[in-house]
Amino acid sequence: MATRVSDTSELEILVRRNIRLARRWTAGQLGAVAIDRLRDLTRTFGLSLSLGDVQYMDRGWYITHTGLMRLSQRRRCVGILVQQVRQVCDPVLGRWVFKATVYTSPRSKGFVGYGDADPSNVSSLVHGAEMRVAETRAVNRPLRKAYGIGLCSVEELGWAPRSFDFSSSNQSKASANGINGRQSSQPRLRDRLCLLIRQYQLDAGLVKAYAADFCKTPTLREATREQVEEFITDSLRRANGKSSLIPR
Repeated sequence: MATRVSDTSELEILVRRNIRLARRWTAGQLGAVAIDRLRDLTRTFGLSLSLGDVQYMDRGWYITHTGLMRLSQRRRCVGILVQQVRQVCDPVLGRWVFKATVYTSPRSKGFVGYGDADPSNVSSLVHGAEMRVAETRAVNRPLRKAYGIGLCSVEELGWAPRSFDFSSSNQSKASANGINGRQSSQPRLRDRLCLLIRQYQLDAGLVKAYAADFCKTPTLREATREQVEEFITDSLRRANGKSSLIPR
């Protein structure tokens, strides 16, 4: 475990804010162990729940690429070198491997990590973007080593995990057929939309507006699950075809 950050008043404010938001956003479903873990992570690394530094999924905390980059900036990381490992890459099969080296100080010898991605170990939602996934995974691993973070990062997961929706504390429960609905073990459509927006760095408001227009409904919330799934599939098809996800 990394050396704990000093318990400054600003840090304690962040601790209280994280716990308050976690309890509100998850409707009190987090247990004492999860809350204690969040408290410790906040005090040790200064992670912010509201800024998306960590996520709670499948009964565990995961750090995000955003959280790792913000932490490296606070710790004054001096550089990150990313190199493609060409001898094991296969563009035809969509297999990519990158090596990343994180330098925490001018005299640092570097912390090394590798990241790989291919259609078999990424969510179907990001098929066609394996190269970018591999690069992000490669960067995340040495950052976790460099700063002593034992949490796996969200981007390293090869599946679409079930997560709490931290986007709003006042959203009503949606019907089984709506955007928030789930069928069997499928990930929520909202999670898939959020991943789509984050993966391609899109404007969330513009995506929702275009999705509603695509589904021919006044708002996206009124669209059926089938309509939203069709929108996501069409967007991914456009991305894989190198077209704009949102027509201009």
